[in-house]
Amino acid sequence: MTHARIGRKIPPGFSLDVDFAIGPGVTAISGPTGAGKTLLLALLAGIERPDSGRILLQDAILFDAASGVNVPARHRDCAYIGPAEALFPHMTLRQNLLFAARRRPRLERHRKTGEMLERFQLTAAAGERPREIAAGERLRGEVARALAAEPKLLLADDRGWSEPLVNQMRAAAGCPILLVTDDFDLCCAAANELAILSAGRIAQRGTPRQVLERPESLDVARITGIPNLFAATIGALDPGHNRSRLEIENFSLEGPYIRGHFRGDRVWVAIRPENVRVLAGDVAARPGLIGVELLRAVPRWRSVRLEFSHGIFADVAHEEFARRKDNKSWLVEFPPEALIVL
Repeated sequence: MTHARIGRKIPPGFSLDVDFAIGPGVTAISGPTGAGKTLLLALLAGIERPDSGRILLQDAILFDAASGVNVPARHRDCAYIGPAEALFPHMTLRQNLLFAARRRPRLERHRKTGEMLERFQLTAAAGERPREIAAGERLRGEVARALAAEPKLLLADDRGWSEPLVNQMRAAAGCPILLVTDDFDLCCAAANELAILSAGRIAQRGTPRQVLERPESLDVARITGIPNLFAATIGALDPGHNRSRLEIENFSLEGPYIRGHFRGDRVWVAIRPENVRVLAGDVAARPGLIGVELLRAVPRWRSVRLEFSHGIFADVAHEEFARRKDNKSWLVEFPPEALIVL
């Protein structure tokens, strides 16, 4: 079992308090600046010392506050890729990897080094020093060096990870990976789990799709980038027809029945911008349509982000916006099944 229960206080007021099992594959850690992501990795690696708690790595105790156990970083079998470049500048790339594998017998050390250089497409650059190779090769070199030591846990801070590189890491590692990233597309594509860290606490954890599609709190909804967040009052509840009415400052919405709440309760309503339906203003009136004014359109890679009055955002395809950009009036609709009530 690999498990961490860690407490650490940093004056004047920040404290990290987490308790979680580290499963196989890639666990992505995301959260705002100052949430404690880098500190968490440093505590697991042994670079920083917790104030309380216990760290187990494959049932071996790395840290235990009660008994005073604190295994030094160099003996933890954890590989750590920090937020800044860290290849030894006076060594070639091959020498960097050989240094990481120095505890292995000579033949095994050279075999492992050659394997990692080949896996990460670094064979041609093996005789070069870090300053002589491209930034992408240096990052792959750091990953290759970390894995040349055959760690039991790989800790990787945010370095602008790409999906192909994370998949290479997973294939080569043979151990759990904790990966810090704010790229939620990458999380969905390459991570088994996603943990949202907020103010030193794990706010939510699950598969990336579970966390992103169904945030459990306003804080997680904000961190995961949902711009449509509305304070609402429950105006009506109809369990027989699985419906509710939600009153928001400038409009009302129909949503699914909200269990555990009463009429008059205050809640937050969220909806992802890609789930907002955008219609021309001449559509026949029906319940749920909201008249809005288009404030601005921001082109993105896959879509156009439309910002409407009342704080409503919608994402539409480039082709759809090109057809509708000259609309004189606009309507939006929130599908009830897409509403997230927090």
